[in-house]
Amino acid sequence: MSFSKLDHILTKERFDAVLFDLDGVLTDTVKIHAACWKKMFDEFLRHRARETKEPYLPFDTGRDYQLYVDGKLRYEGVRSFLESRGIDLPSGDPEDPPSRETICGLGNRKDQMVKDTLETEGVEVYEGSVKLIRHLWNQGIKTAVVSASKNCQAILKAARIEDLFDVRVDGEVAARLKLSGKPQPDTFLRAALELGVDPERAVVVEDAIAGVQAGRKGGFGLVVGVDRRDGADALRDNGAHIVLADLGEMLPL
Repeated sequence: MSFSKLDHILTKERFDAVLFDLDGVLTDTVKIHAACWKKMFDEFLRHRARETKEPYLPFDTGRDYQLYVDGKLRYEGVRSFLESRGIDLPSGDPEDPPSRETICGLGNRKDQMVKDTLETEGVEVYEGSVKLIRHLWNQGIKTAVVSASKNCQAILKAARIEDLFDVRVDGEVAARLKLSGKPQPDTFLRAALELGVDPERAVVVEDAIAGVQAGRKGGFGLVVGVDRRDGADALRDNGAHIVLADLGEMLPL
């Protein structure tokens, strides 16, 4: 497939559906998540350093965020980052309070931070993404949002874009159906199934390495990387067919 004319790619003749990630693709919430991950992990790491007398090495919102937590289900992100530091914590239970030092407890602590931030700061949307979705609807192309976030529905409502999607597969759905998170393709494949479309006739739009990896593993017809953090090469290397700075680039001129 030729990608030389971007505005001719997303047509009904080529594709039946487009599956969008949420954070960093539709809404400008990546900075919120990154800041909350850093605050949560730094508090934990600082306390651990005092207890173990080991050096304190803070969470890096560039490298650590991109490699270990971005695009992944919350508890998988906690586990992935802690493993990178050689830290072994019990899994715990999803009902663990945020104060408990388990995988679930730390994940719940980060989740509460996100909810508090959303209530005070609100949500910004990327206008180019919204315009593209409305363009797809006018062509009869189905849309879905596929996110690791359990706050997905709340974010969509706060951003007033909930009605733009035929299907939502998020962290809540993944937990209920026991779907593996990205970089496995399960959540994207579930969205395609619910939309009634063949993966080869569907597009995945992602800004995370784990997300583009999932799109390629799932055999989707096109994987679009959205580069908002100078990570175009990493997105291409991990599965994106094309990388754009903004989805408005795919609108007809």
